[in-house]
Parts: sequence; C-alpha cells; structure tokens
Amino acid sequence: MGRRRNRRKPVSEINVVPYIDVMLVLLVVFMVTAPLLTQGVSVELPEAPSEPIKVKENQETIIVSVKADGTYYIDLGETQGEAASLESIAERVGKIMRVSPATPVLVRGDKEVNYGAVVQLMTVLQTSGVPSVGLVSEPPKR
Repeated sequence: MGRRRNRRKPVSEINVVPYIDVMLVLLVVFMVTAPLLTQGVSVELPEAPSEPIKVKENQETIIVSVKADGTYYIDLGETQGEAASLESIAERVGKIMRVSPATPVLVRGDKEVNYGAVVQLMTVLQTSGVPSVGLVSEPPKR
C-alpha cells in the first residue's frame, strides 16, 4: 500500500490577536497618564469671556502662576508647579527668551491675589525680554 502524504498549504494569514493585546495595553497606559499631563498649581482663575490664545502645536509654553497668598510658581519643561522667587523666574525666563524669543508666556493669577503681585510679575517678565504676556482665565459659567 502506498502512503499518502497530506501536504499542508502554507498559511498566509497574519495572527492579529497579539497586536490587539498590545494596542489595548497602550490604550490603558495612555488613559492612566493623560490626567497626569495637566498637572500644575491649583489656582482659582477669574472668569472672563475671552478668545483662546493661539499656540503652535508642540510649542513649549512658560506658565507662571500666582496663588492667592502671593507665592509664585513656574511651569516649564519637566518642572511643573515649582515654587520660585521673582529673581529666579526672571533668570530662567531670561535664559529661555535669549534662546527662543517666540516662546509664549502665560500668567495664571488667582482671582483673590493682590493686583500688585501680578503687575510686579509682569514687570519682571518684561525686563527678562518677554515681548507679550497672556493672562489665563476661565470661561464664564452659564
């Protein structure tokens, strides 16, 4: 008797199950880390009907916050919500402005902060080479 050989055809399908598993893991990782990207100093912003500031995509921005007690915080690069004095803010912002003068600078002032503290900060930023400062506010609640 002759032996019959069963010849198997090569499978030309791609098994996508491992790719789906990897994609689901990445989705979970991004869902967990997304809220952490918007960290900063908790400031009660004043409400004002204003247009949003246009910032180029992937452009670094410098955010300086003033809390109700008059303390200053700076957010730039990897340092988020770091307390700083006016002198250190002037030094750091000045260095960045010399390298990249088009970097937008935003001021987040608490609605209860003394107006003089915000003006003093804006004066320090101006002497550091900042051509214009954006003020951050919340849209009015309806």
